[in-house]
Amino acid sequence: MKRFLLLLGSAIVSVSAMAQLQSPEQFLGYEVGTRYTPHYRIVQYFQHVAQQVPNQVKVEQYGESTEGRPLLLATIASAENLASIEQIRLNNLRLANSAKDKMAPNENAPAIVWLSYNVHGNETSSSEAAMMTLFELVNPSGQRAKEWLKNTVVLIDPCLNPDGRDRYVNWYTTMIGKNVNPQPLAREHREPWPGGRSNHYNFDLNRDWAWQSQVESRSRVKKYNQWLPQVHVDFHEQGFNEPYYFAPAAEPFHEVISKWQRDFQIMIGKNHAKYFDQNGWLYFTKERFDLFYPSYGDTYPTYNGSIGMTYEQGGIRAGLGIINEDGDTLTLRERALHHFTTGISTVEITSLNASRVVREFRSYFNNVINHPPGEFKSWVVRNDSTDRMTRLQELLDRNDIDWSYANTASLKGLNYFTGKQESFSTTQGDIVININQPKGNLIKVLFERTSQLSDSATYDITAWAVPFAYGLKTYGVQQYITGTSKTPPAQTASQAAMANAYAYAIKWDGLNSARLLSSMLQKGIRVRYAEQPFNSGTESFEKGTLLITKASNASKPVQQVLEEAAKNTGTKVYPITSGFVDKGFDFGSDRVRTINAPKVAMLAGENISSLGMGEIWHFFDQQLGYPITIMSAADFLNEGMNSYTVLILPDGYYDFFGKKETNEELKSWVRRGGKIISIESAVAQMAKADWGIKQKDDDKKDDDKDEAKKVDYALLRKYENRERDWLMTSMPGSIFRVELDNTHPLGFGFPEFYYTLKQDTNIYEFIKENGWNVGVIKKDNYISGFTGSRLKDKLKDGMLMGVQEIGRGQVVYLGDNPVFRSFWENGKLLLCNAVFLVGQ
Repeated sequence: MKRFLLLLGSAIVSVSAMAQLQSPEQFLGYEVGTRYTPHYRIVQYFQHVAQQVPNQVKVEQYGESTEGRPLLLATIASAENLASIEQIRLNNLRLANSAKDKMAPNENAPAIVWLSYNVHGNETSSSEAAMMTLFELVNPSGQRAKEWLKNTVVLIDPCLNPDGRDRYVNWYTTMIGKNVNPQPLAREHREPWPGGRSNHYNFDLNRDWAWQSQVESRSRVKKYNQWLPQVHVDFHEQGFNEPYYFAPAAEPFHEVISKWQRDFQIMIGKNHAKYFDQNGWLYFTKERFDLFYPSYGDTYPTYNGSIGMTYEQGGIRAGLGIINEDGDTLTLRERALHHFTTGISTVEITSLNASRVVREFRSYFNNVINHPPGEFKSWVVRNDSTDRMTRLQELLDRNDIDWSYANTASLKGLNYFTGKQESFSTTQGDIVININQPKGNLIKVLFERTSQLSDSATYDITAWAVPFAYGLKTYGVQQYITGTSKTPPAQTASQAAMANAYAYAIKWDGLNSARLLSSMLQKGIRVRYAEQPFNSGTESFEKGTLLITKASNASKPVQQVLEEAAKNTGTKVYPITSGFVDKGFDFGSDRVRTINAPKVAMLAGENISSLGMGEIWHFFDQQLGYPITIMSAADFLNEGMNSYTVLILPDGYYDFFGKKETNEELKSWVRRGGKIISIESAVAQMAKADWGIKQKDDDKKDDDKDEAKKVDYALLRKYENRERDWLMTSMPGSIFRVELDNTHPLGFGFPEFYYTLKQDTNIYEFIKENGWNVGVIKKDNYISGFTGSRLKDKLKDGMLMGVQEIGRGQVVYLGDNPVFRSFWENGKLLLCNAVFLVGQ
């Protein structure tokens, strides 16, 4: 670009010499976009503005990142509105029927605009633009902004992912010389693994809004739900060869999205286009970026009543400047100006329509309560007496979704697991979720068994139903159900005195029991597990039950350590008075096996999915609390084999499978007693590397001449339909039922089935010898989500989860990621089984 038009006349105009407020350029000492601004300087600038204009700007820290960087929210308003900002916030919640005081709302209120920047750390231009936008809104020379702030409050989060941003900015700063090198092959445009996109644990925070697995997401969404803005924008970057994208969004739009939400996106898009047209800037709308998957920075706000939008500036890997495919040099300065333009344009168009924005917002929530969408008025989630229910309740609470315990009643509803209408009776601990509440649309989206796709060319996974993700039997009911308070039901069984126990039993039924095992093993307590069910007194124990005997832990403070671990993990401990069981195998039987504390390594580095690796790292570090050593493949092959007993291969490409010498070396390690846990694409690579499993190939050859002619004609495809043709073989993320052998340790703690989120077409031939087909897909096991028409017939009669015995060791095959984005809660116990129980 050769020149820029000043959009509003004051973006980079110096303020009066008498004023103490400094522009970003004055404060930083350089023009925004000519250098990268580290996160701490962005924080300092926001604090500077709040200090100099305290009657218009309030900056608060709502949390901190994993690495301890502050997470900020700036509130910008007129002096009159900022003086009563808490009343404005509470009134906004009343408009959404979400305020606890139940007072009547005032519709003659300011509209709330929330601007979120830099959720992906290496999409760096937006945080630079955030400083420009803040200054523009309070610049004494900016008369138009003064008018907007009379009826609009603006909230700015300048950097949602400061750890990722600083990872990128610090790296980039060490790579550049005196002058920027715009050549795409220059090292400053070749960001090393894992890149700055994700947060500390390599999570994509833009996929975490609903699930809130990360500390940044939990802090942010808690604050977001205290405001519930009418408009929310998430600022991003895409490939540097792309022009700018802004609303309106692409299909598919989820069916709960209102006509007003769609219409106002068009109004906003036209306002942006006006400024982009004036400057001759390229842009596109209505393509690629849809509104469907519920955990984005545009969809989550949308399902919470906002006009949620993504703005995408071309620029990933661009640094301070890069030559794009058109031969133009795209600079950070230009990218920041584009984001500044759409941010200010969003505030402008919202202000010009503030009365209707507020009125439609109120109408949205009234409609949700009085005319909720979908076929069900309520859901009943059955209590399975495991911590899966506790974790679901935590998810509901984090999203401000109201729920209650069920009264005893006889009902009829759709059983999610069978897909059939059934009569059932509620039992103690079941919970009820009614849809006629402010979060009704979000509930409908999170709980829908089958999503209605208006367009199958979607940007992300197409199935996420919470009952399957948590493995909890759920009924959709066509009537409202009155529940009781949230006071948990009383425990029906009292525990005997711990001190008089012969042994202690812990049911292996969820993440809490795995966390307790983790704690005990690290403290040197010997733990066993029962291969078969047993009864002791009046209590029944299933396969996998953990057993801690005093005899096996002589001179160790077992009771003290166990009581502390049980308290910390919320796990119930059953004192057992005798090793002689009433049914099953006694505690001295060889059917009660010792768990040797595994020494776990995981590979990371180039060609390995940083997201897949990060999900496992976060699970071990933050949820399971068990040590895991992350290392390179070279280090494991050179030295790690001598120190570690378990090797986890996350999704990725491993070149050593293609090298005969290293492939055999790894096999020898397994034969000596090592265990590999192979996940997603790593399984497919092992299937090609002569490890004993084979990928299932259902392609049929037919020599029939007429059929051959049909195949030839099928090749005559239209170019304009290329994306639709690709969808026939697409698997963006669908749910399948897996038949599970729960007599094998890999299946302990589960019923005879498991629901998997499948994102590829890989299934494998049944293991014929020296192994176990623990999880298999049979015919007609598709549940929900988009699956290409050519794939459904292929995805049947194959193995997805298996255990192969090689010498004294094992390979555990997990064809799908059991801890995907940390929201697939039901898979976490599966991974624990693979780590702790298989092969013991």
